[in-house]
Amino acid sequence: MTTPTRRAILQSGIAAFAASAIAPLADGMIQGEPRRFTRDQVLEEARALSRRPFAAPARLPEALGSLDYETYRAIRFRADRAVWRDTASRFSLQMFAPGSLYQEPVDLLLVESGVARRLSLSPDAFAAPSEALTALIAEVGRFAGFRIHYPINSPSYADEFTVFQGASYFRAVSRGQLYGLSARGLAVDTGEPGGEEFPAFRKFWIERPSPSMDAIVVHALLDSPRVTGAYRFAILPGAPTAMDVEATLFPRERLAHVGLGCLTSMYMHGPLDAPAASDHRPAVHDSLGLAIHTGAGERLWRPLFNPRSLQMSAFVDRDPRGFGLLQRDRAFEDYQDLEARYERRPSAWVTPRGGWGDGHVQLVEIPSDFEGNDNIVAYWRPAGGLAPGAEHHFAYRLTWPDDVAPGPRLGAVTRSAFGRRLSDQRPQLVIDWANPAGAAVEDLTLEVGLSGGSGHETHAAANPLTGGFRVYLTLGADLPPVTEIRVRPFAHGAPVGETWLYRHVQRG
Repeated sequence: MTTPTRRAILQSGIAAFAASAIAPLADGMIQGEPRRFTRDQVLEEARALSRRPFAAPARLPEALGSLDYETYRAIRFRADRAVWRDTASRFSLQMFAPGSLYQEPVDLLLVESGVARRLSLSPDAFAAPSEALTALIAEVGRFAGFRIHYPINSPSYADEFTVFQGASYFRAVSRGQLYGLSARGLAVDTGEPGGEEFPAFRKFWIERPSPSMDAIVVHALLDSPRVTGAYRFAILPGAPTAMDVEATLFPRERLAHVGLGCLTSMYMHGPLDAPAASDHRPAVHDSLGLAIHTGAGERLWRPLFNPRSLQMSAFVDRDPRGFGLLQRDRAFEDYQDLEARYERRPSAWVTPRGGWGDGHVQLVEIPSDFEGNDNIVAYWRPAGGLAPGAEHHFAYRLTWPDDVAPGPRLGAVTRSAFGRRLSDQRPQLVIDWANPAGAAVEDLTLEVGLSGGSGHETHAAANPLTGGFRVYLTLGADLPPVTEIRVRPFAHGAPVGETWLYRHVQRG
């Protein structure tokens, strides 16, 4: 994996200091008054903002805020107005118009030669369905977000590969992928009965990379009723795309339930759970499962589930080494969807920098009957939350790979399925593992744990079609409505596969 070096990241932000002049943006882009810029400026703005009561941002004019989805989608940024399009930089920027769901516009500032200038619009920067709408967007003069382009798949074409749009949401793709799951700068009170708070990025500073650089740096100011924050994203497109994220949070009041490294995705159905309504597609999801590399070194795999009621799961740990939502099935036949192409959706993996202390990875699974909604959330929830009157620093690397291997001699779970044993119709779970260690099936021992019920049976068999092995777990007749299940394969006293975790809910 190619990762951004410290030298590369620094150069992407400061190499332009030596330039004799600032390169032009594009027709239709206007820059404000110049101001010197350093990262400390973002920190000081967040710190000062946290000392004042929260002030909700001004709303959009009704004509923009009430736009329906189709009309909003018809608003296009003119590609020939892209920022840095006609410069030597291989990166360029395009903006999103405010409106519809995106009712809190953000400020964008461009940093060139160590100087920040506010980016504004000319009247024709967006193409809209009517002249009146085009004029109204220009009058607002701000944006709903932006997307970054770079020749990630071909040297001759600059693909869109990263988007920041809506609250603190952002997403990215690696070479050959299509957009799928998203990330968030911060989660607050996700799944709580009193409702969730959605912190939002209010302002961005985007550093122009020098022509030789393959990385771009984005700074962001976060604000919400109970917390502010200063963020820095060092982004390197590739295979996989990588982001080094640094954040400093300034709570206005105590945050008991806060989520770091937050990921959001969609799961409808798969081999473990048949869809409620008939569907010609065998699986519909942006992510297949939650993977965790614990602080103690154990690798966990938890298949996702589309529940009938809200489910929250906690995986207690200290100083986790990594976690993520993964999309492991990579064949068209796994989904049979010619439009969505779920086999090309990215995974996302969070690698904490520095010790994150005690806490747990929290998984939230929300009932959903529409694949256009994200119903899966995963994040690190620090024990004790975050106290006010203090500055809380955290950092992590976020990558967008196809998959994350659990290790050179540890088998990944390649398939999980639910069915009935033919002989007596008892519920049966089937789990397939890869077998990079080459363990013989007769040497396998299974560590199996159930939170309730008795009379379960296990049987392991070699899988000659994959080179791995399969475990059949037949459940007893006295299961409670909800059962937590854990299966971990060993050979000669050492684990040879990920620990498989699942919450089995009785099917009516």
